[in-house]
Amino acid sequence: MSANVPTASVVQVVGKKKCKPFILEVMIYSPKSGFKASVVVERGCTADNSSVWKFVFDLYKKNAAGTGFDQLIHVSYRGLTPAENAAIAGMMDGMTDSQADQLPALNAAAENFNNNPTPANQAAVTQAAQNVVNA
Repeated sequence: MSANVPTASVVQVVGKKKCKPFILEVMIYSPKSGFKASVVVERGCTADNSSVWKFVFDLYKKNAAGTGFDQLIHVSYRGLTPAENAAIAGMMDGMTDSQADQLPALNAAAENFNNNPTPANQAAVTQAAQNVVNA
């Protein structure tokens, strides 16, 4: 048997399903020359059909050959409070100006992330993602 066995989340639904998972790409932008980033809102569902909201940020850098982009970092920030969940859900209508104003700090934290991140790198990226959500 292969070590790469696919996994799936399977939930029995009794009655009418309340939660329907989806992924919505909110924006793709170029934070500066040679980079691109995407912001995604993701809705997942728990075993009891409650919504789980995630703010997802991916940063890419143009590769040395100039033929495409290599992914530098993937940040998936799960809302920790009802207010954060509401803020992430609200991104489906677009980010607020305050949230968008926090993206440069997230870009900077993500650019400083490396293949062997320190706890300080991880904390900086997590805090920057939380600041975007809570702005």
